[in-house]
Amino acid sequence: MAIDLKSLVAPGHTALVLQEVQNGVVGDPSALPALAAAAADVGLIEHCAQLAAAARSIGIPVFHCTAETRADGVGANNNARLFVGVRKAPVQLAPGSDATKVPSDIGVDPGDVVLPRHHGLGPMTGTQLDSMLRNLGVTTIVGVGVSVNIGMMNFAFDAVNRGYQFVMPIDAVAGVPAEYATAVIENTLSLVATVTTTLAVLAAWLD
Repeated sequence: MAIDLKSLVAPGHTALVLQEVQNGVVGDPSALPALAAAAADVGLIEHCAQLAAAARSIGIPVFHCTAETRADGVGANNNARLFVGVRKAPVQLAPGSDATKVPSDIGVDPGDVVLPRHHGLGPMTGTQLDSMLRNLGVTTIVGVGVSVNIGMMNFAFDAVNRGYQFVMPIDAVAGVPAEYATAVIENTLSLVATVTTTLAVLAAWLD
């Protein structure tokens, strides 16, 4: 069955949510340099900037869900290799640091919402995102960011489990290695999310 993307992502019931699109993750230097390189390869920051600008222009709310870890580790997970590895990285995601800020090409407009996360793998359970989206009447999430390996998969599953439609532009997400990320999108995420492109979403919003 063909999907009417224009209706699916229409203003009034849609939000754009950027997951860990922050300097210390997809920028340079990054706590996860291989992931940052993969993001650069697909033009993730550029595509996220285009989506954010378009969303703002037609009144679609933009949420920046960032990851932070206090220097003393209070409240942070330590129950998986991922968390331990990030804690040992030369780039620390300290609250208030440049590493937690949104890349300047995307920026944060006064109407945007920034929701830092101090624990967990995704924004649906680690922040007030779910409650705020429901209060706005949002039923469709356009989800972008990293990583396809863990964060975006967790985000998509959590959103679908809560009844949201999840739309994923494949050139505004990244994972490592790239071949694995493609396989995950094709064989797993495509079964729960509407897989599309930045260009298609922009056309649905602006045409």
